[in-house]
Amino acid sequence: MAVFIFLLLQVVYLLIFSLAGKFYKEKKYPQKLPLKRFVLYIPSYKEDGVILDTAMNALALDYPKELVHVVIIADSLQPSTLIKLRAMPLQVVEVSFEKSTKAKALNVALDQTKEVFDYALVFDADNVAASDYLYRMNEAFSQGHAVVQGQRTAKNKNTPMAILDAISEAINNHIFRKGHRVMGLSSAIIGSAMGLEFKLYNTVMRELTAVGGFDKEMELYLLRNKILVDYCESAIVYDEKVQKAEVFEKQRKRWLSAQIKYLKKHFFNGFYELFKNGNLDYFDKVIQMAIVPRVMLIGLLPVALGISLIPGAAPQPFLWLLIMAMGYLSILIAVPGSYFNKDLLSALTLLPKGILSFVSVIFKLKGANETFIHTPHGTIEEETKKTKDSK
Repeated sequence: MAVFIFLLLQVVYLLIFSLAGKFYKEKKYPQKLPLKRFVLYIPSYKEDGVILDTAMNALALDYPKELVHVVIIADSLQPSTLIKLRAMPLQVVEVSFEKSTKAKALNVALDQTKEVFDYALVFDADNVAASDYLYRMNEAFSQGHAVVQGQRTAKNKNTPMAILDAISEAINNHIFRKGHRVMGLSSAIIGSAMGLEFKLYNTVMRELTAVGGFDKEMELYLLRNKILVDYCESAIVYDEKVQKAEVFEKQRKRWLSAQIKYLKKHFFNGFYELFKNGNLDYFDKVIQMAIVPRVMLIGLLPVALGISLIPGAAPQPFLWLLIMAMGYLSILIAVPGSYFNKDLLSALTLLPKGILSFVSVIFKLKGANETFIHTPHGTIEEETKKTKDSK
């Protein structure tokens, strides 16, 4: 019965915010707004294969050049890559650590930022922004929000695994960003494609020490201090989706490890802040971290239904069937219509593998928070082959 109640609460939570996401509408902004100054930080750890394209994209964004400062944080890049980066009109900050982390790299770059900016933005090394990204972020910040999360979406859909990963991100955008903003709660942040007021960024970064889960540590700090996070769907950043099962497992290991770590650390504080200070946003974030990842939930619900068919098992199968229907409905509602095509079928064939991968990750979490787990980027040969075949 305890498992039933636990999963019931989860699917009800997901369904409420999934339905709410359908009512999200992008704000309308005045046509002419003062243009603010941005500094764009891009940490790059051994990302020689993508960082040059990312840097060129950042420099080419449609915004007055004098109002944008691009900083590439180079950790373990090849000398040839560094030479090419230094030839560009941007700042290169070289870093080297015994144990590399995103927070350490960003703090070193912050120490070397001498100018004054209005807002700080953070990208991943593989992120490519839409040309109007800075204009859209400028509009969002004009509404008085100190933190804004842009829409991160798939750069590539060249393999079934990449499609599955892209759908996962789209579901999270719908439920944890659009749905939450409709309900008056903070958007979840991702760790890239986001921006903060520069003074706030300077304060927050000095508090972050995470080896993994940089975004979760930042988010919990912000929400505990009652700083709301807005969401700007039109500020689009394209993010490379994982293309191989082994990379998918490595990435999810990092995410799940961080989720469990911060759930343990903040669980009781979440209830304290809710009842003592009325901090619903912080409490909601703690509840989010207790939710089973959607891929695992998809596999867990039918297993529970199957067990309920055993004579004498409780609750009755029709109750399990009901919450399975609710859980699947919450996920289907959150999938954008553009993904319902022939490629979806090939992606769905990987679901069992993805579920088993998550299960195996659970037994490999020991020590994961003490080690920086790097997810490599760069398109695989399959995409190159498709490009050649289309010519």
